[in-house]
Amino acid sequence: MMPSKKEREQMRQEIATYSRQLMLSSAIAELCATDATPLQEQFLHQVLSEEISRRERNKRARLLKRAGFPVLKSFSEYEFSGIRFPPDLTKDELLSCRFIAEKKNLVLYGGVGTGKTHMSLALGVAACEMGLKVRFYTVTELVLKLADTYRAGTLERLVRDLKQLDLLVLDEWGYVPVDREGSQLLFRVIADSYESKSLILTTNLEFSRWGSVFTDEQMAAAMIDRLVHHGHLLMFESKSYRMTHALMRHQPTTQTEHDKEPS
Repeated sequence: MMPSKKEREQMRQEIATYSRQLMLSSAIAELCATDATPLQEQFLHQVLSEEISRRERNKRARLLKRAGFPVLKSFSEYEFSGIRFPPDLTKDELLSCRFIAEKKNLVLYGGVGTGKTHMSLALGVAACEMGLKVRFYTVTELVLKLADTYRAGTLERLVRDLKQLDLLVLDEWGYVPVDREGSQLLFRVIADSYESKSLILTTNLEFSRWGSVFTDEQMAAAMIDRLVHHGHLLMFESKSYRMTHALMRHQPTTQTEHDKEPS
């Protein structure tokens, strides 16, 4: 079916937009207006549109790979009922990842197996799907990497890479004690991130105990100040999801009168 005059004008506008996105000559749209037949315009529009879509898919795939997620998670069938949101953050605002654009942090606090890591991964994946740069580390992994690069003289390169991120996810915050050198290196990452990108931290450790994990009460207080001053605290108050489902799997079945063997 031949496109109408209005449809051709719309196609030319989109061809011009696609050309800019693909860094092609702006003369392409002009040539369409003077030399191309309607079918040629349709074909060119389709080719450019598919190329844009292919590049966006490849970009998302690269972002997901570079993020270092141990597994990809989503919010499909995720249970939010046991999570207490702060007054200034709704579930819809969380899922939109608006906090990343606002360069705000999330601290996900609660017991083991309550869904904190799942949420951090699902938010990280969603951010990648939006074209944002994300990295996922356990705190132990990041501290070891910081220490290794410090000793190798390549710390500044790693710091520059971290500064380019839109979102840094730090899992298992406070699960393992960190020595003084590691605490200082980690504090630098937190300080560099302040109001320049978003952080997501998962932890089962209340703020009052951070000093015992990071060897320095003053440094721990400074970390808390930077994280909470421009962020949201989500409380995970439900029972352990993993424990509940493990108990359900191992719960013995009750034998009914019908199932009993005849004596």
